[in-house]
Amino acid sequence: MLPQLTIVVPCYNEQDVLPISTPVFVGVIRDLVEKKLVSENSRVMFVDDGSRDETWRLISEFANKHDEVKGVRLSRNRGHQVAVLAGMTEAQGDLIATIDADLQDDPAVIEQMVLKSTQDGCDIVYGVRADRSTDTVFKRNTAEQYYKLLKFLGVDIVFNHADFRLLSRRALDSLLEYRETNLFLRGIVPMIGYRSGVVEYSRSERQAGESKYPLAKMVSLAWEGVTSLSIRPLRLITALGVVISMLAFATTIFAFAAALAGASVEGWASVIIAISFFGGVQLLALGLIGEYVGKIYLEVKRRPKYFVDSRV
Repeated sequence: MLPQLTIVVPCYNEQDVLPISTPVFVGVIRDLVEKKLVSENSRVMFVDDGSRDETWRLISEFANKHDEVKGVRLSRNRGHQVAVLAGMTEAQGDLIATIDADLQDDPAVIEQMVLKSTQDGCDIVYGVRADRSTDTVFKRNTAEQYYKLLKFLGVDIVFNHADFRLLSRRALDSLLEYRETNLFLRGIVPMIGYRSGVVEYSRSERQAGESKYPLAKMVSLAWEGVTSLSIRPLRLITALGVVISMLAFATTIFAFAAALAGASVEGWASVIIAISFFGGVQLLALGLIGEYVGKIYLEVKRRPKYFVDSRV
């Protein structure tokens, strides 16, 4: 029996790119059905993440025009990660792929993902960029250093993988067991542990419209990944405290010895520097601890991540 595939496509203010990308996604579904790789019940599900433009109207029109298209509209903007999770939660079928609407990730690679799952038995298939030649030097270097930082902090993450992936129904059901409010899917999915595979692809330029991930949002997502998946920053603070305490103890002994020898020098500069340094370290530590306390505060509320306003 052929597996049913659902391609989940999160959308936020994508009125410019949807007329271009929708026929591509529909074509992928039809091609896979024709090759008898997936069932005729396979669908593309667009998730409107509270868009302010004509995104939902276009999704509704495409759903009425194409049997392969379904749409879900969230009651308000909840962010990319929540929109992806909402689409996967709503999705039916045996295989669920996630991909952005801008066609920067290659939809044709979904066929290889399906084959990896059905022939090789992979429950999770990651879309991994073969290179970052299309990125600016700044973005390429910062992205690579970020992945290395996550590895250093003990986060199990797939290098050069974002949110282009395919999950089996078993893997998705396991993913939905994770209840946290602070979502960083590219770090959570590898924690599932089922058999996985990788498909490489080349990333293209955005087909139309503007990126919905400017630098500020990218930094925010990066920080979310660090603080949601690792407590090592807190341990680094502890280590820093131990080192500073040892230095302070050594300095105290030196100052005491200098005073006994009559070589102490009166002055306020060294005192001001020491106070400023330790004060800065304390504020940094308190800020980082506060970030984790804030996340605990959000988690214990157990508020719903989203509400579905409409389906089509």
